[in-house]
Parts: sequence; structure tokens; C-alpha cells
Amino acid sequence: MKLTPERLVTIAMTNPINVQIAERLPSLGLSQCMLTAGCLFQAVWNHHSNMPPESGVKDYDIFYFDTDLSWEAENDVILRIHQLFQDLDAKVDIKNQARVHLWYGERFGRVYPQLDSVKDGIDRYLVAGTCIGLDPVTGEVYAPYGLDDVAMGYLRPNPKNIQPDLFHQKATSYQSRWPWLRIV
Repeated sequence: MKLTPERLVTIAMTNPINVQIAERLPSLGLSQCMLTAGCLFQAVWNHHSNMPPESGVKDYDIFYFDTDLSWEAENDVILRIHQLFQDLDAKVDIKNQARVHLWYGERFGRVYPQLDSVKDGIDRYLVAGTCIGLDPVTGEVYAPYGLDDVAMGYLRPNPKNIQPDLFHQKATSYQSRWPWLRIV
């Protein structure tokens, strides 16, 4: 299957939770705001596997970028997100990518660079093909490594974030849910 950005969006929007998030998210006016991660690429894998589009999606990730690095500012956005999506039967997780470097090391025991944009955060996923984001305002699909790996089920390390132990954990977790995926 050739996966174009338009086809990715069409498949991802078969998940009604993605539709609701994409429709409502612009109302918050967040800078560089993108729906990202599993809710997008897992919809493609589920489509390939004839499974419901939301199958295996643990949460719905949203990234935004705000130069106010205070916890209070991010927490305000988190509370607004919870209010906006309280009626959805889904965990919606939002993170200010400008702040990740402040807490990542303490939480995960590894250093994390200071980011300059939401795209920088998406660029750091462990599996190259899963580096995908969707801007609900413009409809832009950001996929720095393209969409072929997602379409073909290839799981390869992200050259911008080589962490073999964490990559293996993530890749085997995906493969346990979608056994046709191949670790390369």
C-alpha cells in the first residue's frame, strides 16, 4: 500500500476520537499544536490488520510549544484539555515540548536536549517511521522519515535518537500487538 499524507489522514480519521480531537483542538489556540504518535500510525496498522482504528491506542498525544516554561502554564493547558475532551472515552495527553528537557532526565534517567519546536519533539521518537504529526488547523502531515515504514510495517531505530534498549522495548511492544510488523 502506498501511503500518502492524505491517505494517512483518511485512515486516522476513521477513529472517531481523532476526529473529535482534530475538530476541537484549534479552539485552544495553542502554538505549533499537533496530534501525534500512536493515534495516527496505529490507525494505519489497524487498517492493515482489519482491526478497529482505535485498537491498541493507549492515549492520544498532543504536542504544543510555549516559551513560558513554568509548570503552572503547562498545567493550565492540561486542565483546559481535560475540560475540552472530558466527554471522550479516551486518555488525551498534552505536553509542552519547550519544557520536556526540564523533567525528562529525572523521570527517565537520561538527558534530553532543549527543543526549539514541536517538530523537534516528534523527531525524537524511538522508531523512525512513527515520527508523525498532524496539524489540525492546516491539515499538514509532518513525517520527517516519510510514511513508507508505517505502510510496510518496518520498525527501525530513529537515527536522531539511538537508544537500542528503549528502541527494542518499544518495537517488541508494537510487534506483540501487530505481529506482522518487522524489526529492521
